[in-house]
Amino acid sequence: MPRNEGGAVVNLAQIRAFAMVVDHGSFSAAAHAMGVSQPAVTMQVQALEADLGVTLLDRGYRKVELTESGRILLPHARKVLQELEQVREDLDRMADVVTGRLSLAASTTPGQYVLPRLLGSFLEENPEVGISITVGDTAQVVDAVVAGEADLGMTGAVVKGARVDFEPLGNDDIVMICSAKHPFASASEVALAEVANEPFVMREEGSGTRQMAEEALRGVGLDPDDLHVVTELGSGEAVLSAVEGGMGLGVASSLVVEKAAELGTVALVPLEGFPVHRPLYVVTPRATLTRAAEALLGFLRKELG
Repeated sequence: MPRNEGGAVVNLAQIRAFAMVVDHGSFSAAAHAMGVSQPAVTMQVQALEADLGVTLLDRGYRKVELTESGRILLPHARKVLQELEQVREDLDRMADVVTGRLSLAASTTPGQYVLPRLLGSFLEENPEVGISITVGDTAQVVDAVVAGEADLGMTGAVVKGARVDFEPLGNDDIVMICSAKHPFASASEVALAEVANEPFVMREEGSGTRQMAEEALRGVGLDPDDLHVVTELGSGEAVLSAVEGGMGLGVASSLVVEKAAELGTVALVPLEGFPVHRPLYVVTPRATLTRAAEALLGFLRKELG
């Protein structure tokens, strides 16, 4: 913006008032068109004249006339206002296009099996958005969202007291599996006491799958602390591989084991209380979402809600 020798800044409100007075021929007509009082328009034009150190308008009894300085300023004023209008139009168009980079954090099951199946369609609709996904356990996902390292998260469990919001979207089944060679593979029903005596392969502490599995075991009367856990592994795939190899029974997401179950390398253990239906959760920060994050959240609600 132009400055006078004293350094005052000419502002857009002043320029707009000046142009409106010229266009409408009087201060009162300009004020009516702008929806403001006549003194307000007069003050803006006077401030512009003071900032530039010139007189722009001759105030006649019936009509306002441009001075020589006013005639010099007018085309520049119109150009500034035109460019401002163009900026507004460009911003309005941009509002219809989602851009930006999204950082997502997800626990293992949604990070490897749910989000990858959906994000392709989202990116087709929003080609100017870039997405990265970090996979960790539920606690790590929540920490990332709280710290602002992730715009959104997705988990298979809720962390009580966490400074985030959990919105249930989608669901998953937790199943108990055994090797295809295990006697349970051909059983029609397995007793709780039989399961209690078996070696178990479990997910690591902090896993949403493990949390849900332990709740389910307690629900059927089996204390998880009494299980003979032979190993703890960091992913559902690792649990599946260990069970396929005959290391013990395992508890995993149905999304992880469905192909292996179809191929017959593992079988579902027919224990009362399993499978366990669990919701999946979108984790959102307690802060304003970016436009890209809002768009993805809306997409997930449509696809999984």
